[in-house]
Amino acid sequence: MKPTAHPDPERCRLVNDIIALVGDKWSVQVVMCLGGGQQRFTEIRRAVEGISQKMLTVTLRGLERDGYVQRTVHATIPPRVDYELTPLGYELLVPLKALGDWALTHYRRVAAARAAYDARALADAAE
Repeated sequence: MKPTAHPDPERCRLVNDIIALVGDKWSVQVVMCLGGGQQRFTEIRRAVEGISQKMLTVTLRGLERDGYVQRTVHATIPPRVDYELTPLGYELLVPLKALGDWALTHYRRVAAARAAYDARALADAAE
Protein backbone atom coordinates (compact mmCIF):
# COMPACT_ATOMS: atom_id res chain seq x y z
CA MET A 1 0.00 0.00 0.00
CA LYS A 2 1.51 3.31 -1.12
CA PRO A 3 1.60 6.02 1.55
CA THR A 4 -0.77 8.87 0.78
CA ALA A 5 -1.68 12.16 2.42
CA HIS A 6 -5.22 10.88 3.01
CA PRO A 7 -5.30 7.09 3.45
CA ASP A 8 -8.54 5.30 2.69
CA PRO A 9 -10.05 4.44 6.11
CA GLU A 10 -11.59 1.21 4.81
CA ARG A 11 -8.28 -0.02 3.43
CA CYS A 12 -6.54 0.92 6.69
CA ARG A 13 -9.17 -1.02 8.65
CA LEU A 14 -8.61 -4.11 6.49
CA VAL A 15 -4.83 -3.88 6.83
CA ASN A 16 -5.06 -3.35 10.60
CA ASP A 17 -7.37 -6.34 10.92
CA ILE A 18 -4.76 -8.62 9.34
CA ILE A 19 -1.71 -7.06 10.96
CA ALA A 20 -3.21 -7.08 14.47
CA LEU A 21 -2.49 -10.78 15.01
CA VAL A 22 0.62 -11.06 12.90
CA GLY A 23 2.14 -7.98 14.50
CA ASP A 24 1.97 -9.18 18.07
CA LYS A 25 5.08 -10.22 19.96
CA TRP A 26 4.53 -13.97 19.95
CA SER A 27 2.97 -14.58 16.53
CA VAL A 28 5.99 -13.29 14.64
CA GLN A 29 8.31 -15.54 16.66
CA VAL A 30 6.08 -18.60 16.22
CA VAL A 31 5.77 -18.06 12.46
CA MET A 32 9.53 -17.62 12.14
CA CYS A 33 10.07 -20.75 14.24
CA LEU A 34 7.73 -22.79 12.04
CA GLY A 35 9.51 -21.46 8.96
CA GLY A 36 12.01 -24.25 9.60
CA GLY A 37 9.34 -26.90 9.15
CA GLN A 38 6.79 -28.91 11.09
CA GLN A 39 7.17 -28.94 14.87
CA ARG A 40 5.43 -30.18 17.97
CA PHE A 41 4.06 -27.89 20.65
CA THR A 42 6.93 -28.55 23.05
CA GLU A 43 9.52 -27.86 20.35
CA ILE A 44 7.92 -24.50 19.58
CA ARG A 45 7.71 -23.63 23.26
CA ARG A 46 11.41 -24.37 23.75
CA ALA A 47 12.32 -22.30 20.70
CA VAL A 48 10.22 -19.25 21.59
CA GLU A 49 11.92 -17.98 24.72
CA GLY A 50 9.65 -16.63 27.44
CA ILE A 51 6.31 -17.75 26.04
CA SER A 52 3.95 -19.49 28.48
CA GLN A 53 2.05 -22.63 27.60
CA LYS A 54 -1.23 -20.70 27.65
CA MET A 55 0.10 -17.89 25.45
CA LEU A 56 1.52 -20.37 22.94
CA THR A 57 -1.85 -22.14 22.80
CA VAL A 58 -3.66 -18.82 22.22
CA THR A 59 -1.11 -17.75 19.60
CA LEU A 60 -1.26 -21.03 17.69
CA ARG A 61 -5.07 -20.96 17.70
CA GLY A 62 -5.08 -17.42 16.31
CA LEU A 63 -2.56 -18.30 13.61
CA GLU A 64 -4.58 -21.40 12.73
CA ARG A 65 -7.82 -19.41 12.60
CA ASP A 66 -6.28 -16.90 10.21
CA GLY A 67 -4.92 -19.64 7.95
CA TYR A 68 -1.19 -19.28 8.65
CA VAL A 69 -0.74 -22.51 10.61
CA GLN A 70 -2.08 -26.01 10.15
CA ARG A 71 -2.58 -28.26 13.19
CA THR A 72 -2.47 -32.02 12.66
CA VAL A 73 -3.56 -34.44 15.40
CA HIS A 74 -2.25 -38.00 15.11
CA ALA A 75 -4.37 -40.76 16.68
CA THR A 76 -1.69 -42.19 18.94
CA ILE A 77 -1.50 -42.68 22.67
CA PRO A 78 -0.71 -40.11 23.86
CA PRO A 79 -2.03 -38.00 20.97
CA ARG A 80 0.66 -36.34 18.90
CA VAL A 81 -0.02 -32.84 17.58
CA ASP A 82 2.13 -31.23 14.89
CA TYR A 83 2.07 -27.63 13.70
CA GLU A 84 3.29 -26.33 10.37
CA LEU A 85 2.93 -23.28 8.22
CA THR A 86 0.36 -23.31 5.45
CA PRO A 87 1.23 -21.88 2.04
CA LEU A 88 -0.16 -18.55 3.31
CA GLY A 89 2.10 -18.83 6.36
CA TYR A 90 5.13 -19.40 4.14
CA GLU A 91 4.16 -16.34 2.08
CA LEU A 92 4.04 -14.35 5.32
CA LEU A 93 7.68 -15.25 6.01
CA VAL A 94 8.79 -13.01 3.13
CA PRO A 95 7.63 -9.66 4.59
CA LEU A 96 8.48 -10.78 8.14
CA LYS A 97 12.06 -11.56 7.12
CA ALA A 98 12.28 -8.24 5.24
CA LEU A 99 11.02 -6.35 8.28
CA GLY A 100 13.43 -8.24 10.52
CA ASP A 101 16.34 -7.42 8.22
CA TRP A 102 15.28 -3.77 8.18
CA ALA A 103 15.07 -3.71 12.00
CA LEU A 104 18.55 -5.21 12.37
CA THR A 105 20.00 -2.80 9.83
CA HIS A 106 18.49 0.25 11.52
CA TYR A 107 18.58 -0.79 15.16
CA ARG A 108 21.43 1.57 16.08
CA ARG A 109 19.71 4.52 14.44
CA VAL A 110 16.50 3.82 16.34
CA ALA A 111 18.40 3.31 19.61
CA ALA A 112 20.21 6.64 19.07
CA ALA A 113 16.91 8.41 18.34
CA ARG A 114 15.39 6.95 21.51
CA ALA A 115 18.37 8.02 23.61
CA ALA A 116 18.24 11.56 22.17
CA TYR A 117 14.50 11.80 22.78
CA ASP A 118 14.83 10.50 26.35
CA ALA A 119 17.62 13.02 27.04
CA ARG A 120 15.47 15.88 25.71
CA ALA A 121 12.45 14.69 27.73
CA LEU A 122 14.59 14.49 30.87
CA ALA A 123 15.99 17.97 30.27
CA ASP A 124 12.48 19.36 29.63
CA ALA A 125 11.19 17.75 32.84
CA ALA A 126 14.04 19.28 34.85
CA GLU A 127 13.17 22.82 33.66
